[in-house]
Amino acid sequence: MSRTVDVAGVLDLLAQRGATVAVAESLTGGLIGATVTGVSGASRVFRGGIISYATDLKRDLLGVPGELLEREGAVHPEVAAAMARGVARVCGAAYGVAVTGVAGPEPQDGKPVGTVFVAVAGPGGQVWGRELRLEGSRERIRVETVHEAVDLLSGVLKANIGEHSG
Repeated sequence: MSRTVDVAGVLDLLAQRGATVAVAESLTGGLIGATVTGVSGASRVFRGGIISYATDLKRDLLGVPGELLEREGAVHPEVAAAMARGVARVCGAAYGVAVTGVAGPEPQDGKPVGTVFVAVAGPGGQVWGRELRLEGSRERIRVETVHEAVDLLSGVLKANIGEHSG
């Protein structure tokens, strides 16, 4: 399943729209931000990010409802959606991308290793999400999560400018 994604192409799509993006990362620990900023010219659209590895940071920095975190734990699609909205708001970006999940080696919040939720929040607060069931090493799960997050953002941007996402 390992593949590369066209990060430069996604950054170009954002630039064409005059839009910006920010990232909220949990299990990837900054890997999405590092991947995006590894592309020359990323500063024209990348606002920044928040690495909210600890659950209380998801609540306090990103505005994830505390009762949601208490009820469902940090690995949940609604948590990813709230993180995406929160990082867009905090960083002043048009789009927020968020990931939360279990990279391993142990299950978390009753969720097996490889369970990952990705969300993209766009203008107007609309959210698109993806649930992943990844396999492999901790590193592979983290890298695949980055690819899936960039791919979801790409699909959202292409859909919103009349292109078909593939």
